[in-house]
Amino acid sequence: MNDDHRVENQGKILIVDDTPDNLRLLSTTLTEQGYDVRCAINGKLALMTIKNELPDLILLDIKMPDMDGYTVCNQLKSQPETAEIPVIFLSALDDVFDKVKAFNTGGIDYITKPFQVEEVLVRVKNQLTIFRLKQQLQDKNKQLQQLNQDLIRSNQDLEQFAYVVSHDLQQPLQSITGFAELILSLQSQINLEQEADEYVTPILEEGIRMQELIQSLLNYSRVGLNQREFSAVDCNLVVAETILKLRQPIQESGAIITYSNLPTLHADPIQMGQIFQNLISNSIKYSWPNRLIKININAEEKKDEYLFSVEDNGMGIDPQCHEKIFQFFQRLYTEKKCNGYGIGLATCKKIIEGHQGKIWLDSQLEKGTTFYFTIPIQN
Repeated sequence: MNDDHRVENQGKILIVDDTPDNLRLLSTTLTEQGYDVRCAINGKLALMTIKNELPDLILLDIKMPDMDGYTVCNQLKSQPETAEIPVIFLSALDDVFDKVKAFNTGGIDYITKPFQVEEVLVRVKNQLTIFRLKQQLQDKNKQLQQLNQDLIRSNQDLEQFAYVVSHDLQQPLQSITGFAELILSLQSQINLEQEADEYVTPILEEGIRMQELIQSLLNYSRVGLNQREFSAVDCNLVVAETILKLRQPIQESGAIITYSNLPTLHADPIQMGQIFQNLISNSIKYSWPNRLIKININAEEKKDEYLFSVEDNGMGIDPQCHEKIFQFFQRLYTEKKCNGYGIGLATCKKIIEGHQGKIWLDSQLEKGTTFYFTIPIQN
């Protein structure tokens, strides 16, 4: 059993030579070194042998009757199943032309007769090592490709799962908040003022929070799913529409939002609105109490992209959190209690990267934060 295991590990070699003495010498020497050796006395027999079982390496003579080594090698390299088998030519032909022709037909090495056995052994070992390393690399590449495909499929499944679950949760939550609102509207008629404040109001507040979370999950899951066609987007109109959507929190906070001369670019208009909505909401949410909230939106044309900035005078962000806040379900850790779930900035990052752009920030604690993001001029 030990010998069989040793032979199998050394590799399978086919020797093709019409000289019996050469076959006998090489076969004996290589067998003693642990190789599994087969022999063929001409090209046709060699091709038949290879068809039955693929060798790991071929030692091939050039000058043979009926079919020379060049022809045999050409046939091997023309077939996908045999093209990768390394071929070492053995020949008494010592002219440069013959050697060049051997390499052009697909040979990976050339040994001139009369050969030294030690030289043959070293070259065989080296070429088998290279061949095995190449096979291992190809196997690893196949595994990586498969893992990449699995990862893409898993991400798609996860996005679809988030969408389906979030969508299916909407209806029961609407029922919960709807009944809570109904009870609150009837509290004076059924004398439930204390119970309403103690039980019903928290139910309504938590239901609304869950609806906001579900909507954020839906927005995140839709990014990259059934990608919309890009079109010309006037960012001035997008920001104006975003401010209208956020009019209630803007009025309640007294925030002042300024912008001007924003570009028209090639992008997804709905997703661009999501970016501005999330960044403006974020600035309002993390503002200082009793400080007038100022948010300024600018854009600058660079060589091949637009650089946007959304600047506020809020609480600022700890440098240790700069990378973390773009991750899913990562909140900003500040002293101010906020009800966010960290999905907004993750959504921004996903949208911007889907537009082949980048997002980052510059922030100082207690002074404010500026979010920067780029969108290519042509997508």
